[in-house]
Formats: sequence, structure tokens, C-alpha cells
Amino acid sequence: MTELTNDTFLRALLREPTAYTPVWMMRQAGRYLPEYRATRARAGSFMDLCMAPELACEVTLQPLERFPLDAAILFSDILTIPDAMGLGLYFAEGEGPHFERPVRTPADVERIGVPDPEQELGYVMEAVALIRRELHGRVPLIGFSGSPWTLATYMVEGGGVKSFARTKGMMFDRPELLHQLLAKVADAVTLYLNAQIARGAQAVMVFDTWGGALAPDNYREFSLDYMQRIVEGLTREAEGRRVPVVLFTKNGGQWLDRMADTGCDALGVDWTTDLADARRLTRDRVALQGNLDPCALYASPERIRAEVARVLASYGHGHGHVFNLGHGITPDVPPDHAAAMVAAVHELSPTYHV
Repeated sequence: MTELTNDTFLRALLREPTAYTPVWMMRQAGRYLPEYRATRARAGSFMDLCMAPELACEVTLQPLERFPLDAAILFSDILTIPDAMGLGLYFAEGEGPHFERPVRTPADVERIGVPDPEQELGYVMEAVALIRRELHGRVPLIGFSGSPWTLATYMVEGGGVKSFARTKGMMFDRPELLHQLLAKVADAVTLYLNAQIARGAQAVMVFDTWGGALAPDNYREFSLDYMQRIVEGLTREAEGRRVPVVLFTKNGGQWLDRMADTGCDALGVDWTTDLADARRLTRDRVALQGNLDPCALYASPERIRAEVARVLASYGHGHGHVFNLGHGITPDVPPDHAAAMVAAVHELSPTYHV
């Protein structure tokens, strides 16, 4: 593997000294970029794009050609694991993801197996290896997965929903069944992330998009415990250096201290939690990633710069901050507004590292 020329992101995740605050964006390869839309049109569909390693590599690299970002993130989807479990993933126009065969009964849970990432998910592994080669050591590559709880909500509901009625119904009425499902998914996520690391991912992130919909006790039992199981099972060193692990629970700011107990290296923080509060809550045991409100990118470049300054000040002096949005960039953000954010981070952050 080519030696990294910019490892600022990895060092920040390990709370090592850096000259500035590194920056990348969740969903940085996405519909806000016209070049992404053109590649997706060539692919024919979103899943066709995900399943073509050359095209996945192309869109992964596109934002790096526009912006001086400090990390690349694999272009894929969190639902690749349930799809590999045979649930029949498809995307309805204007409706998001759906599964032909949702998981709702003991027989359904028994039927699904833990996929071999090099077989059923080989297209992802090929993409990781190709992206890593094409980066030529420019910046680190992030691999990722959805959390067991988040993946289970899609698997039980049969698609994306807001109330999670079926999943929470199973949680309250048949907790043992949900635990069986979550255990299988956690095993699958661990294998999947370790395979990405073996193919060249230099950091990994677990997206717990829907953990914040749970009550505190339920969050610990049905989401956090399974993320901890994943952290404990991950490869933590490759190519002679540590592979940092980032956990992100959207709307989970009140649980950051518990999340830090898992042994992860960093926590994603959404825009509803001040980074100063997050530092106090975690007692600087982990790095923090975030947390500009994605809607700030609809503002003028001058206001974006001011909001960047506010986020940097909220974290304050010291190492261990990776600048990011509090969630994914939205499709209709002007690319030059994203550029203004990245430029502001690089220009304003060095004063916090002296």
C-alpha cells in the first residue's frame, strides 16, 4: 500500500497532535455534485452504482477532486448487509429502500445467515481495494457500516419508517427474538468491517442513524451493547498503525459518555449537542467528529465561515477534533458552499492547535 502523504485525519482520531483540524463530510460523494449525478445516470440505478466497483471508486474520488478534504469515505450503502442476507433490497422511486422479505418471525430470523463479505459482498471489497489504490496515499480511506439496531429497523419494518412500530413492538413483546436478530447482524457487521480493513480501509465508522429513537435503557440494551460487541471484535491495527473506530448515534448526545466506554477511538456528534458539552461528558477520552448543522450550508459563504468559526470555538483548543457536518450533506446544497466550509476549517483551525 502507498504511504500516506496526509494522515492528519487518522492522527486526530487518535487525539495526536495535528497542525489543523481535518475535515470531511458525511455523504460527501452524493447528489449535490453534478459529476456524481452524471455517473449515477450512467450506472442506471443507485444499487447498480454501488455494485460496480469502478463506478463506486469514481464517485468516491469525485469530491476529492473538488475540495481539499482530509479523508475519503467508501461509496456504498448501509443496507448492503441485509441485502446480502437475502431480503431482496429494492428502491422505489421517491420512496427510498424497501425489502421484499422483511424479518418478523422466528422462522425469518432463523432463515437469514451471516454473509461472507468476500463472497456475497465481494463487490464492496473490490471497491475498497480499488479506491485505496487510486488514492495513491493522498488521504486515508474510511470504511463503514450501519449499526445492528439501525439495520434491524429496516429489516423488520421492510423499509424506512418514522415510528419503528414493528421493530419496537418486537423489542417490547419479543425481546429475545430481536436479540437473536441483532446478534446475527452484529456478527455480520464485524466480519464486514474487518474485511474492509483487510482490503485497505484505514478507519471505520458505524452509523447508528436510528439509535436516538430509543429510550435510554433500550438504547443501551438494543443498540449500544451491540456496537460494543463490534468494537471488541474489530481489527485494531493494520499496516503497522492503529485503525481508528468511530461510533455515531444521531440524536445520541446524552449518551456520549456511555458510548466512550465501548473502547472506540472517536464519536460522531450531531448539531444538537455542543462540542464543549461533549468534551466534558466524555472527559476527553475519545476524539469528537462534527458537528455543523447541514442546513448551514444553505447560507451565504460569509455566514458559513462564521458557523465554522463557532463550531471550532465550541470544541476549543487541543487535539482530537475532526470537523464534519452533524449528518449527511443534503442534495441541493451548492458545491461552492461546501468548498467555503472546507476552506474556512483549514484557514481558521490552526489557531486551536498551537
